[in-house]
Amino acid sequence: MPEALTALLMADEFSANPDTNQTAQASNVEAGAARKFSPRGVPVITGVNRVGLYALYMKEVRRFLKVQTQTIWAPAVTTVLFLIIFTVALGRGGREVLGVPFASFVAPGLIVMGMMQNAFANSSFSLLAGKIQGTIIDLLMPPLSAGEMMVGIVAAAVTRALAVGCTVALAMLLWPGVSLAIAHLWAVIWFGLMGSVLLALLGLGTSIWAEKFDHNAAISNFVIAPLSLLSGTFYVIDNLAPAFQAVSRANPFFYVISGFRYGFLGQSDIGTEAQVVMAAAGLAVLNAAIALAVYFVLRSGWKLKS
Repeated sequence: MPEALTALLMADEFSANPDTNQTAQASNVEAGAARKFSPRGVPVITGVNRVGLYALYMKEVRRFLKVQTQTIWAPAVTTVLFLIIFTVALGRGGREVLGVPFASFVAPGLIVMGMMQNAFANSSFSLLAGKIQGTIIDLLMPPLSAGEMMVGIVAAAVTRALAVGCTVALAMLLWPGVSLAIAHLWAVIWFGLMGSVLLALLGLGTSIWAEKFDHNAAISNFVIAPLSLLSGTFYVIDNLAPAFQAVSRANPFFYVISGFRYGFLGQSDIGTEAQVVMAAAGLAVLNAAIALAVYFVLRSGWKLKS
């Protein structure tokens, strides 16, 4: 009874003083806000924003899947046409290169070349389209760090490259005389991945630098395409003069294409197996250096926030 009487008296006193009631309610609201929101200046999201990163990745993937006839199937048809033309033109009479029929020799190079070119095309469009259309704010405003934005865009570009590579490989298997038997699975995976990441990073850097589609097309037509076609896709560099062999060995695309071919044929014009492993490690170092440079440029906001 005394406890009940005391509680009743306190309730009467609390209701008799509205100021006290409002003060208590305000204190409860402030306490609730303090529990829900971090102090000003303290980040709410700590670590990796996995939800935002996944959302950006899916946005980029759905963008190229929405027009998959242009982004996946058309490159596959173009690459198969390369195979048909060069096989008919150079593969007559049972010609062999590195001990295999010419069609089997050129097929791996065409697959990884298509993968690299489409990885570049995907990432080079991401930020450039936003700058031209005025929707770049949709990428800059979300709580994504520069590293998360870079990973999301590059991962989507690699996804498109893998889709194109699988489509091209399936189409080439229908062409008579092509064998895609795998000799070293690690080389197929590693060089395919490193080549796709390399071109995705270069594409992202181009997307940051370019101010119009002509700039993007200039890099694609005058840099990416020549480096791809003149990297041993259709020939072995041993057939070249020593000066041109040195130029080819300075081209990173050569190591991607020859290393990828090594995964299928078990041999390449890079050299011995130890040299192929060194080339694989060198591509990893090159990608790390380019990724670091692109990250700092993206974080600075150069040509994005101005």
